[in-house]
Amino acid sequence: MFNRFILIVVFVPLAVILIALAVANRELVAFTLDPFNPGNPKLTLNLPLFIFLFVALAIGMVVGSLATWVKQGRYRKLARQRGIEAENLRQAVSRVPAAPQGSAPGTALPKPTA
Repeated sequence: MFNRFILIVVFVPLAVILIALAVANRELVAFTLDPFNPGNPKLTLNLPLFIFLFVALAIGMVVGSLATWVKQGRYRKLARQRGIEAENLRQAVSRVPAAPQGSAPGTALPKPTA
């Protein structure tokens, strides 16, 4: 339900805006990579403006995603460590023999070593 809400409220208006932007900016513009000789045809691209806008948007999304991924690395590392620790504890509990009848609860577990 929430995914459908996000789709309707966020992505549909965003798509409408992007389509309107593309239609309004169909004129060819020159993009040059040579700041000292802007007329150099080997380093100049003539494409519609909306293509440059979409490429800039895509690059921004990729850079932002990579920055987020790098920033959250410590949390992924901590989750991996805790997962390994939990698995080790599960294996230790499964190896412990069952407590004999009449013994106090919790006495069958091994004592922790520091």
